[in-house]
Amino acid sequence: MDQPGPVEVFLHIKVVLGMIISLSLARLLTGLAAIVQHPDRNRIYAVHLGWALSLFLFIIHFWWWEHRLQSLAVIGFGTYLFLVCFCCLFFFLCALLFPSSVDDYGGYEEYFMSRRKWFFGLLALAYALDLADTTIKGKDYFLSFGWEYPLRNLAFVLLCITAAISANRRFHALFVGLGLLYQVSWIFRLYDLLA
Repeated sequence: MDQPGPVEVFLHIKVVLGMIISLSLARLLTGLAAIVQHPDRNRIYAVHLGWALSLFLFIIHFWWWEHRLQSLAVIGFGTYLFLVCFCCLFFFLCALLFPSSVDDYGGYEEYFMSRRKWFFGLLALAYALDLADTTIKGKDYFLSFGWEYPLRNLAFVLLCITAAISANRRFHALFVGLGLLYQVSWIFRLYDLLA
């Protein structure tokens, strides 16, 4: 029996990853839509909304980056499993941001702060796995990002660990605000979309 070529394997992987990414974005967008539909149901929290936006950017940036898989001559099952698990991590993060209900809490602030260890623990893992994902695409590809990329991911991992431990509202507001600004700057500088 003929083995599928790299293009067929890439298309198959792209479809599976696309389904998981779609579920993640659907969870995120449904949560945001519920806030708009029922603004008085639960008190909103700007930091929570900031992380929803940050996660949205992370997910679409991840999906944009995955086109580089096409350049791999061979994609084994181990790589496939890694990528599926990485995508599942995004779904878990979205589900943590927007649970089925926050009725047992005083609003999104109380809920978010009570789940911060889980959220930031998984987010730190996502930034660590992002390094592995980039490594899969080849040494030259990894090195093409220069020193900023690994330093950026290490900084986000350390800041996420701090955020998991700290309940300081100012720290959380600064982290998400500055993190969003940096993330937008990184994406636009990386892909030179402003030129």
